[in-house]
Amino acid sequence: QVQLVESGGGLVQAGGSLRLSCAASGNTFRGDIMGWHRQAPGKQRELVAVITNDSSRTTYADSVKGRFTISRDNAKNTVYLQMNSLKPEDTAVYYCRMARGNFGIWGQGTQVTVSS
Repeated sequence: QVQLVESGGGLVQAGGSLRLSCAASGNTFRGDIMGWHRQAPGKQRELVAVITNDSSRTTYADSVKGRFTISRDNAKNTVYLQMNSLKPEDTAVYYCRMARGNFGIWGQGTQVTVSS
């Protein structure tokens, strides 16, 4: 059974950077589309970025284009989210998702807090 574990969240000042990691255990994700989502307090979970299995295509939410970069290392079963020029509105719990099965597989989330 696949498990996803996120790390790299924390508290950062506006304008700063963080790099999130999501490690998959129990199976490889070489053939899976991977994504990052986030959920702020009182708001619905939203898609942040998606990357295809071979990294040939990436998609970003308009709110993070030009600031965030998704990447993956299939040899390490890890997907990353580099977040630059962070804003207070980026504050949320960030979740990793593997597009497998009917509902996908989710990690437990990592908190990102951006102070103004």
